[in-house]
Amino acid sequence: MRRHPLTLSFLLAYLVYNDGIQTVISQASLYGSEELGLDQTTLITAVLLVQVLAVAGALWMGRLARTHGAQRTILGSLAVWTLILAAGYFLPAGSPVFFYFLAAAIGLVLGGSQALSRSLFSHLVPRGKEAEYFSAYEMSDRGLSWMGPLVFGLAYQLTGSYRDAIISLVIFFAVGFVLLARVPVRRAVEAAGTRYPTVFRRGGERAVVYAFGLPGGPLLRAALVKTPGHICRQM
Repeated sequence: MRRHPLTLSFLLAYLVYNDGIQTVISQASLYGSEELGLDQTTLITAVLLVQVLAVAGALWMGRLARTHGAQRTILGSLAVWTLILAAGYFLPAGSPVFFYFLAAAIGLVLGGSQALSRSLFSHLVPRGKEAEYFSAYEMSDRGLSWMGPLVFGLAYQLTGSYRDAIISLVIFFAVGFVLLARVPVRRAVEAAGTRYPTVFRRGGERAVVYAFGLPGGPLLRAALVKTPGHICRQM
């Protein structure tokens, strides 16, 4: 894996911001009950709302990724996660309606940010090394999952406020954003020798361009162009 440092750079960024995501999900009920004084019925309803909207959010963000690219879409989702934490910090106590709105926002970015991250990582994995890289992907995810709860717990112990604890998780999204933004995705694809699809539109045409990376060589592009009347291939 050391031969592909750009793939490892993406994996590091993913581990940081995904730890923030998992901590928000795991501590949201505690925040709702202890800080906002919400009952169990409200919390359970909010969890169900997140699960339902996560599917719709994944489809919506998938469409955004086809237009703007997976990396930019994930970066946008991290910005939304930061806004969600800020909104949660100012959420009034005893107000289930506002908590439902927050749960809806979480659901819309939760499914998409994780699904797109996995999809983008698959383009950065060298052919024939899928088992090795995805094993590291899963093991690293679980091995570093303690950092978020640790930061959350320390913030609460130092301040005595769950609001300060929840806003402390912004650091994971901020650091993850910077690390992900620094990953040159196309160079990483080229180094891995895989392909990365780019969608563009022109008039009535819609084309998916696959960039094939050859280790040590240039990118070779093949486009499948679909027009209202016919389909043709261009090299």
